[in-house]
Order: sequence, then C-alpha cells, then structure tokens
Amino acid sequence: MSPSSLLVVGLGNPGAEYEDTRHNVGHQVVDALAEQLEVSFDHQPDALIGWGRHDDAEIGLAVPLTYMNRSGDPVAALREHYDLALGQLLIVVDDLHLPVGTIRLRPSGSSGGHNGLAHVAQRLGTTEFPRLRIGIGDEFPDGRQSDYVLSPFTDEQKSAARSALKDARDAVLTVAHADLDAAMNRFN
Repeated sequence: MSPSSLLVVGLGNPGAEYEDTRHNVGHQVVDALAEQLEVSFDHQPDALIGWGRHDDAEIGLAVPLTYMNRSGDPVAALREHYDLALGQLLIVVDDLHLPVGTIRLRPSGSSGGHNGLAHVAQRLGTTEFPRLRIGIGDEFPDGRQSDYVLSPFTDEQKSAARSALKDARDAVLTVAHADLDAAMNRFN
C-alpha cells in the first residue's frame, strides 16, 4: 500500500439481527462508501475487506466479522497485513455521547467508554489512531443502554441518522482526498 492509502474500518456486530441497529452505524458508513465507490468485499479471516479509489486516493473498506467488543483483533491483523501507519487507519463507530445526526472526527483520544474502541486501542497498544464517531444519542432509561444501542433508530431519529451517515461518508472521502484536518474543519 502507498503511504497515502487509507483503511476505513466500520465497527459493529455481525449478523442480520444487528444490521439496522444504532451500534452498527460504523458498518452502515462503510456500506455507504462501498456503494459510492463501487467496492465489493472479499472475506479475510475476521473481516470483510474491499478496495476502491476516490480521485487519486486508495481507500480500503473493512467490516470486522467479530462482535463489537472484540473489534481490536481484526483491526490489528489488518494493520499488520497491510503494513499501515496508525494515521492510515480510520475507525468508524457509534457514540452515545453525541446527539443523533452529529459526527465528530478526531486524530486520537480515549475510548469514551466505548468497548469496541477500547479493544482496538488495547490491541494496537495506543489510542493514537484517527476515529470518526457517529452520534446515536442517549435517550434511554437507566440500565437500558444495551437495549438502546442494539435497537434501530426511532422514526423521529431516522432523518437525522440518514443525514449523519451521508456526512460521515463525505467526511471519509475528504480525509482520503485531502487530510484529516481538512475533514475536521469541514465536518466537526
């Protein structure tokens, strides 16, 4: 891979029962990118992966086939297999701390309590990797967080969620074409 290549990894859970849930917005962003870039996926041991181009940028799209809390294993394996610098990764994940319809790009940072990001950081041995967080809101009763993240967006949330997915797709393309700073300035 060239130094300008980008590997976008959308975190989520495997299986049809999780496909349209809030916790799988990372997968949904990768699916939107695959459609835009006309990328098809091949099976790796723990991930689906495909490659496409946007202008002069080579973009890899990956969806781990592990459950969210074990996402670090395929991310670390893909990084090693493709010999990627940390800056060539972009992890896409849901975020309870952001309102629905909001996205946030960061060059690094903590997991923010997100188990998938925490496992990625553990397996990479650092939190110094770019991430794109998609807001899913936190409108759930105490003790019902799991039920909330593993359910679909409500009818009232769907329009904002669709808008966030489009913005996330466009933000990733901006990262690939320009850089992370340009995308943060435009989309944060």
